[in-house]
Amino acid sequence: MQCHQIQIILHVEKLLIMVISSFNNFPKSNLDVLKISTVNKTNLKRFIQNGQIHIYKSLYRGSYSSVIRDSLRNAALGRKVLLVQFMKGGVKQGVANAVKLCGNLTWIRSSHSFDQYNSEEIDNNENLKKSIHESTHELWDFCKEELLSGENDQIILDEIFLAIEMQIIDKDDLISTLENRLISGDVILTGTGIPKDLLLMANQITELRS
Repeated sequence: MQCHQIQIILHVEKLLIMVISSFNNFPKSNLDVLKISTVNKTNLKRFIQNGQIHIYKSLYRGSYSSVIRDSLRNAALGRKVLLVQFMKGGVKQGVANAVKLCGNLTWIRSSHSFDQYNSEEIDNNENLKKSIHESTHELWDFCKEELLSGENDQIILDEIFLAIEMQIIDKDDLISTLENRLISGDVILTGTGIPKDLLLMANQITELRS
């Protein structure tokens, strides 16, 4: 019985020696493959954490109440949500006066008060047009930082396509920011006239009808 136990112990030791020897002889070139540079780690993190791009399109404005409802529900479930309404004025919020809802949802509108439905008034009033452009740029600069920060679970850019159509926000700037985003959840964009380039970027497109 003792001889049998000794044989087992010797056999285990032999296997351990073979494993250690094999590890020591592992080619350095293969080990180099396992090394990941800091840049690659950053890219890997960015790839893993990115959610999808979801576009809601509609033939008319003011049809995105379901998007707002879902953002409130996600915030109530503990997700960190940023909701930015680009072409909604009237409450003088701005980045400095963001409203917190459900503890986790940050809701921001333009810092300038305007009637977004009266396009003729906007077109004929240069001071009003300048103010709208400046306040919308302020929102977009803030959104760019948030899209690249990795701090949010969901970001909703409401009516950003109208801001592009009015040539307030540059389409290529939006595309570049979305390509380099860092966010664990989805980025949701809403609007009516949506550029083809952005439709091609979307993982999911939902068409809302009356």
